[in-house]
This record gives sequence, C-alpha cells and structure tokens, in this order.
Amino acid sequence: MPLTLANIGEQNTIKRIGGKPEVKKHLENLGFVVGGNVTVITTMCGNVIVNVKEARIAISQEMAQKVMV
Repeated sequence: MPLTLANIGEQNTIKRIGGKPEVKKHLENLGFVVGGNVTVITTMCGNVIVNVKEARIAISQEMAQKVMV
C-alpha cells in the first residue's frame, strides 16, 4: 500500500519506491530506501510528515504515493 494510507504512528518497512528515476533518486537521498523503516507522524496541508532514519521529513502527498510499504 502507498505511504499515504499508512496509519499515523505505526512503523512500516519500505517495500518499493515507484516513479521516474530522478524521483527515486531524490527519495533515496532523503533516506527512503527499500528495507528501511518509516513512520508517518502526521499529515497537514497536503504534506505528509514522516520519521525516516531518525529524521523528520515533510514530503508531498504525490511523493508519498510513490513509497510503498
């Protein structure tokens, strides 16, 4: 399922990252790697705030749709 459907506060494992190569690379640079853990903190104003690799990151809902957990 996409990251946008994950429950708030629940730790998930990243299974796959979709999208164009440049989008994949951007997400990888932010710490979204297959096998890594990600937790949704909250959603606000069309953005998803997540905890990945001990850092809080805000990504757009469009980007979050590309991260499968």
